[in-house]
Amino acid sequence: MFVKRFLGFGFESNVYLIKGDKNALIDTGTGFYSEYLIKKLSEEIGTNDLEYVILTHEHFDHCGGVKSIKETFPAKICIHKNGAEVIEKGMKWSAEFFNTVQPAVNVEMKLEDGTQIDLGEVLLKILYTPGHSKGSICIYEEESKSLFSGDTIFANGGIGRTDFYGGNRIELINSIKKISDLPVKNLYPGHGDFVEGNAEVHIKMAERNSLIF
Repeated sequence: MFVKRFLGFGFESNVYLIKGDKNALIDTGTGFYSEYLIKKLSEEIGTNDLEYVILTHEHFDHCGGVKSIKETFPAKICIHKNGAEVIEKGMKWSAEFFNTVQPAVNVEMKLEDGTQIDLGEVLLKILYTPGHSKGSICIYEEESKSLFSGDTIFANGGIGRTDFYGGNRIELINSIKKISDLPVKNLYPGHGDFVEGNAEVHIKMAERNSLIF
């Protein structure tokens, strides 16, 4: 599985391109740097070669750029059903932290726990992992043992905040436990560094930290 990261600076989420027979983009950042992101994506794939945009959750720093991406790459927009309303209605409660608005975009795929997204030689499995937000998911690729963890967990044992609207500490603890039961080699979180090769160490640290914060 080929993975390339974009953005990830300041308040921008990490944005990951997964290339297979079909291509998928995980998260879009705030949209403040969409022109730059589109330029970089266009160096990797054609404008008709993006099949899916998968949003790990409904916070603006991860989905604010979805409309700009959709206008350039006519991909299917995917988000968990519990976060879809924010995208479809352009609800502003998260975007207000950035003094802007959430652009409204139609959601073509409302994801659930266990949903599978087939990219050909790459098969992505959706794991519903609430706690940081109502619509939080992680995305697991079994063959490479790769986990795209959104803001549920981060490298070096970091865990998602639960003090935003829709956050819930107990749900986060349970979600991290769910993740810790998986064999994971590579960890691609929503912010900060990614980990390739020894991700289970970082996940176990996150599991311990979730019980003491």
